[in-house]
This record gives sequence, C-alpha cells and structure tokens, in this order.
Amino acid sequence: MTEAEFAKTQDEKISATIMVSCDIERKDVDLRLPVIRHEFDDVVVENMHRHIGDRYCLEIFIAEGNGARILDLVGRIRGMRGIQQVKALFMSL
Repeated sequence: MTEAEFAKTQDEKISATIMVSCDIERKDVDLRLPVIRHEFDDVVVENMHRHIGDRYCLEIFIAEGNGARILDLVGRIRGMRGIQQVKALFMSL
C-alpha cells in the first residue's frame, strides 16, 4: 500500500515497516530516536538498529495499530534533523 492509498484508510488497523537512515556521526539522532520510539509504544512492536558499513546507521521500526497514529510516527521521524531517508511500507490488516 502506498502512502497516498494509506492516507485514505487512516482509521483502519494497519501494519507498517519504517526504515530510517542517518550518518553514523550524528549521535544526536541516536539520542532522539529512542525518545520518539517510546512516545509511540502503543504502536511500535519492534525496533532494530544496525550499522551499514562505516558511515550509516539503519533503524527499522515495525508498527501495528491505528493508521493515523502510525502516520504521525512517520511524520515525527521525517521531521527530525539529521535523518537522511525515511521509507515506509504499509499493509492493511
């Protein structure tokens, strides 16, 4: 489901995979992402952090629940300084 399709079904229960990349030198991102993650404990069911080579961090969030709430999570992550890319994949349940 694309984000445009997802926007039409915000009240439904959905599942989402959110991939976030940033420069490994941005330690401030490493400090702020867990804060946001805990603000969304009601929808985030899993979170993983990995280093990609010597330069990048990859953060993966698995979320399940209210579509509007998950879209809010994606927006909060996208609004953070230091984030290079945010890719989200949505599936209706």
